[in-house]
Amino acid sequence: MMAAVVLALAACGQDTPTAQVPATTGGTTPPAAVDAGAGWKPAAEDTLQVQFSGEFDAEVEADIYDLDLFDTEAATIAALHEQGKRVVCYISVGSWEDWRPDAEDFPEEVIGKKYEGWPGERWLDIRRIDLLAPILGARLDLCAAKGFDGVEPDNVQVHDNDTGFPITAADQHAFALWLVNEAHARGLAIGLKNAPDMAAALAPCYDYALVEDCAVYGWCGEMAPFIALGKPVFAIEYTDEQRDFEGACATARALGLTMMLKHRDLDAWREVCPPAAGG
Repeated sequence: MMAAVVLALAACGQDTPTAQVPATTGGTTPPAAVDAGAGWKPAAEDTLQVQFSGEFDAEVEADIYDLDLFDTEAATIAALHEQGKRVVCYISVGSWEDWRPDAEDFPEEVIGKKYEGWPGERWLDIRRIDLLAPILGARLDLCAAKGFDGVEPDNVQVHDNDTGFPITAADQHAFALWLVNEAHARGLAIGLKNAPDMAAALAPCYDYALVEDCAVYGWCGEMAPFIALGKPVFAIEYTDEQRDFEGACATARALGLTMMLKHRDLDAWREVCPPAAGG
């Protein structure tokens, strides 16, 4: 029933029912999303580079760099700005990572089950916006203070995972609305990471989308609401699963996505889709 409520919501949180954030969580219903205003927003024709491991390469031909919040120095961001690049900060908002400098700030009650396949990582109870707001807000403050132009919040899609918490699709939607408000209030562009079931509702207020493995698993078309609004969808396919990148690129071109092939550890290497023949 709650999933149906989410699907029925107007774009960007308008007329959001109070049931979206259970009273027992101590959270509050987020207001309608804050508009990003005159702040920078990615353009549909922009290209993206994502790098979280290995020796940093600042010479990749991309308009936007997606780099880790904690591992990236302000000087690196400033240097990229001098090249005319934009930079977004990566943070995980739906999982706890034991190696982060603020790991001890998370109350035990919001840390859930292990995130399978990712050592040292556990799911977070995103219903507890009241407890997570000071920590995630501090991360967004740091993102802005370092000079990042936007944010890539990872692990927003949690309700269909074994987190240890009874998180619903409505809880997830409320959390996503809170995130967009917080990012825009700091002048940061924000992207929707994966979460295709929220694309239609949130495309009007999120500034771009970033998806992984959508060609391999056949759901790239679900990000059409972003394309329809002229907002970029950056798609990453990975070498450990993608065996037909040429076919994936054909799908991406047909749908209007900007696609690249990366190693799963997201080092500097990437392969981008070639333009259409005769393009």
